[in-house]
Amino acid sequence: MALLDFLSYGFIQRAYLAGSFIAVLCAILGLFLVLRKLSLIGDGLSHVSFGAIALGLFLGFYPFYVAIPLVIVASYLVLKLTEKAKIYGDAAIGIVSAVGIAGGVLLASLSNGFNVDLFSYLFGNILAISSQEVFLSVGLSVVILLVIIFLYNDLFSTTFDEQFAKITGINTKRINVALMFLTAITVVLAVKVVGIMLVSAMLILPAATALQMAKGFKAAMIMAAIVAVFSVLAGITISFYADLPAGATVVMVNFLLFVLSFLIKKFVR
Repeated sequence: MALLDFLSYGFIQRAYLAGSFIAVLCAILGLFLVLRKLSLIGDGLSHVSFGAIALGLFLGFYPFYVAIPLVIVASYLVLKLTEKAKIYGDAAIGIVSAVGIAGGVLLASLSNGFNVDLFSYLFGNILAISSQEVFLSVGLSVVILLVIIFLYNDLFSTTFDEQFAKITGINTKRINVALMFLTAITVVLAVKVVGIMLVSAMLILPAATALQMAKGFKAAMIMAAIVAVFSVLAGITISFYADLPAGATVVMVNFLLFVLSFLIKKFVR
């Protein structure tokens, strides 16, 4: 099949467009999360999104319209459990994650008919993304990227030295809440690309790859975004020609790039 014929398919164009925007979002937010040792928040919130998507299907609503606000609430709950209940961050993530996945399983067992739709979200299906989902993904991605640009200095300061940022007058609590909310929306969007089970890989791997090679935070952001977009485009293309699951292929391309960057760094040293 010729490349131009391949690119002429509407579902490929939609997958490339939405996947690229979500990839950039995951890469940039993932960098902040990895440096703050919050990388597993993506895994926890993706499990919550499973329960939220199940609730949306159970009630007959478009799943993402239910998932986005509920996952935002869950991210805030993780933050408050860590601050108020004096629970370690990973324990708070585990609690919210377990409740979310258990709720999804219970709703699936009570339903008669949406189990197939629900479990299709576990591993994602970017090739089946609709025009409505493309508009939603691109629109929210642009908004979140603009928010990150607006809050960049505060996010940067809080990430590297939260105590110093607080002393200089930055409202670190507000920045932490903003980071959690942005991550929650990004996780829900990424579910369509790689699925609930693999969302954390989209947040962690591009950032980890960039940190192996880049010599500066802004350089790391650019490199992480390039790695993420390349992984999505290559993963979608390979999955189409090799008849493989798109989400898993995207993650494997990400992993191979991480291994390559690790070997290059080791060889250079």
